[in-house]
Amino acid sequence: MFVVKVGGSEGIDYDLFLKDLAGHRDFVLVHGGSNELNEISTKLGKPPVFVTSVSGFTSRLTDRETLDIFNMIYAGKMNKMLVEKLQQLGVNAVGLSGIDGRLLEGRQKRSLKVIENGRKKIIRGDLSGTIEKVNVDLLRLLLDNHYTPVITPPAISYESVAINVDGDRCAAEIAVALRAETLIILSNIPGLLKDPADESSLITRIPRAEIDRHIEEYAKGRMKKKLLAAKEALEGGVKRVILGDARVENQLSKAFQQQGTVIE
Repeated sequence: MFVVKVGGSEGIDYDLFLKDLAGHRDFVLVHGGSNELNEISTKLGKPPVFVTSVSGFTSRLTDRETLDIFNMIYAGKMNKMLVEKLQQLGVNAVGLSGIDGRLLEGRQKRSLKVIENGRKKIIRGDLSGTIEKVNVDLLRLLLDNHYTPVITPPAISYESVAINVDGDRCAAEIAVALRAETLIILSNIPGLLKDPADESSLITRIPRAEIDRHIEEYAKGRMKKKLLAAKEALEGGVKRVILGDARVENQLSKAFQQQGTVIE
């Protein structure tokens, strides 16, 4: 059993990725859709707003209108595109968001503590949160009956309100809940880079004990969340996390050969 998360950034070749993925069995796919969301929300007159927490992590500011567009892209266009393509490749995929069957449940954040123009600021009313429960029974029901779950945020709060959650950390929680041996996180870069502008500066191995140092020294932007997700997965019992590149052929197979950034 493994869990694979494919991002939604610009440059990802979904056809290459899914062709490779379809050759494997016993997995759960988690996906994003950030680039598509940014483009569509901007066209709809609701351009994305990002904030940086006091701990240095970047996230999307999510009000109700943003969440509605989020659902349209993630749970709609992106999810059904991936399910359709997997069906064409012979994989009996079922698309779900974290809301369905309370698949991903957690707590809505009461406030966000962010840095804006060098000053600390508190934002309230944001529809984001953190996953605390995974409906493993629902996932097992699907897997045991030979369906392949294709999962996307948002999650649902204890008050039954949809909440935006990070896709990489979502994949980590699912991997822990399913007791998966491996979590693979694919995006539009080869893995963690010492220099974000130089793809040849790939860091190929990170000892588990040094994740925090690598977050502090090397991770920029979205990569911080990917390493945080890796840390949470390993702490939850996952044996290895591999960060790889979804732009090239056979990248999933290469990840299993421990190409990319391997954390174990």
